[in-house]
Amino acid sequence: MLANSLLKTLKRSSAVYSLSLAVLLSFAAVHPHSAHAQTFPSKPIRLVIPFPAGGGADYLGREIGHKLSEALAQPVIVDNKTGAAGIVGTTSVAKAAPDGYTLLIGTTGTHSSNPASYDNLSYDPQKDFEAVSIFGYGPFVLCVNAGYPIESIRDLISYSKLNPDKLTYGSAGVGSSTHLGFEQLKQQAGLEIRHVPYKGLPSAMLDTLGGHVAMTFDSIPSALQNIHSKKIRIIAIGSAKRSQLLPGVPTIGETVPGYTLGSWYGVFAPAGTPKDVVLRLNTEINKILKSKEFSAKLESVGASTLIQNLDETRSYLDDDIKRWRKVAHELNIKVQ
Repeated sequence: MLANSLLKTLKRSSAVYSLSLAVLLSFAAVHPHSAHAQTFPSKPIRLVIPFPAGGGADYLGREIGHKLSEALAQPVIVDNKTGAAGIVGTTSVAKAAPDGYTLLIGTTGTHSSNPASYDNLSYDPQKDFEAVSIFGYGPFVLCVNAGYPIESIRDLISYSKLNPDKLTYGSAGVGSSTHLGFEQLKQQAGLEIRHVPYKGLPSAMLDTLGGHVAMTFDSIPSALQNIHSKKIRIIAIGSAKRSQLLPGVPTIGETVPGYTLGSWYGVFAPAGTPKDVVLRLNTEINKILKSKEFSAKLESVGASTLIQNLDETRSYLDDDIKRWRKVAHELNIKVQ
């Protein structure tokens, strides 16, 4: 009797186990990413910044990476993979495994102006990436070597007309947002300034400090590091209104109506990354952005937070790509 009862119990347990296993396997087949999302992340994450150390993308990328590391309880390892106006590092992430463990700090340059100006770009910003979060925006400031008698946009216009072909400006590279943005300024203000492309804004700033080029656009974090040297002066800012951080610096738009220039900063994953993982990352980043500590840190370098869900992030990106394609078309700028 006891043996028969035990045998029946074992059979029932086995049947329940088999049914449970079947249900789990069925669920996994229908929701293949759910198990991945529940265990993500289980190892360190690599965060590629496709620009040199010292610029705005590097500063904000490291800040968001540090906070993500705390939120996810896993190391987020920053990798500055530079070259070709951000194309080298961006392409490497586009080709990485879509598992959430390789992420990219993308910018206006990598995902909007590069696609607008390059005919044969090695990645597609919309097809090759999951837009996780566009989390911040910062205006560029126009920095001029202090050896030039230029203290305002009006001075720049006058000097350019009196000294055609004597002025140069450095950009983050051919096709970058600082290249297209400066060419747009030249067109709207009637400037004669020769373009000198670099592999990133930190290099352009170094040569502006050294007097090898007359000026460059730069992010506020980078510019403020160098303003105390008295080798450069910030003559204008690309925001729509004056910055509380630099209240004495006029906007470019005060002299050239409607002109703005800056960059957004975002986190991207390779296309095909599990949707639940992308959603988890977006949710965690938005929690970070809502903290007073982090928003204050962005404000301290003249940047502002952008809290967006996945649909809003994608829409923001799509609209910005359209904007820069229009600029590149109007300026007839194409990189072969």
